[in-house]
Amino acid sequence: METAALPEYHVAMSTAATSSLRFPAPAASAPLVAACLAATWLIWGSTYLAIKWALISFPPFFQMGTRFVTAGLLLGAWAAWRGAGWPRRDEWFSALVLGALMLGGGYGATAVAQQSVGSGLVVAFIAVVPALVAALQWPYGVRPGWLETGGILLGLAGVGLLASGQGFGASLPGLMAMALACLTWSLGSVWALHGLPGGRRLTLAPGAAGYASQMLAGGALLMALSWLSGETPAWPPTPQALASWAYLVVAGSLLGFSAYMVLLQRTSAALASSYTFVNPVIGLALGVTLGGEAVSAGEWAAAGVVLVGVVVLLLAQARRR
Repeated sequence: METAALPEYHVAMSTAATSSLRFPAPAASAPLVAACLAATWLIWGSTYLAIKWALISFPPFFQMGTRFVTAGLLLGAWAAWRGAGWPRRDEWFSALVLGALMLGGGYGATAVAQQSVGSGLVVAFIAVVPALVAALQWPYGVRPGWLETGGILLGLAGVGLLASGQGFGASLPGLMAMALACLTWSLGSVWALHGLPGGRRLTLAPGAAGYASQMLAGGALLMALSWLSGETPAWPPTPQALASWAYLVVAGSLLGFSAYMVLLQRTSAALASSYTFVNPVIGLALGVTLGGEAVSAGEWAAAGVVLVGVVVLLLAQARRR
């Protein structure tokens, strides 16, 4: 989602890349890898607080829609300048399906949840996505081993504890929105990797053009939801909200995306996906310190259980590779 990405647009990049991109294997550069890891850890971990601050002036669907339309236009212009072709009709269909699930459902519902739930708890809740993705791959014949199963159960137990805490427990709409966000994001991730249940593959246009089309399709859907729900942004926006929105476009969607793509090319998938257990720590810390959010001892413990589950799952995946 923080996507998120999406975790920040990260699951979309990792899963769709396996079906639509073919990467060279350049030699790893330690300083570059370290910088990209710092970007995915810190930038994606901080986007949830930025979403909360942007909500001061920009309603959830409007905020996310304008963010991804802008990022998609910038990325698409860069891809066109690099000589990329226009996506085909079937590639636009894939962009629409994945954009609707991962951006429309994932990011849109996350922003809705943050109207009533603190950003720190939201990012801790999202840490269960890797476990949910693993569970949703069962119909495709991908069976988790005993270690992966343990990670999934730990993650779900942590989310259950988190949902009963004072944050989510006091906001049923926020809890339902987060459950929807995690489900749609995970479902989009699995479909990007394995295709639709009927067997149809979802293939984006190669390279940046494909991800730009996904951003544009998802952003357009979010703008439609904004119009249908009667959202009205506050104008003029506060400086804090405008700066947060710009940060989400440039740092969250463009820089974070580029850093993650470099990691996929130059490191292992396990190292590239290490953001899944770092982002919740960053998000909780920023929410408490800069956002003035209150997190109870029980919620800290629940977040810790979620993180342990994610770490176990990543270790299991690394062991399988």
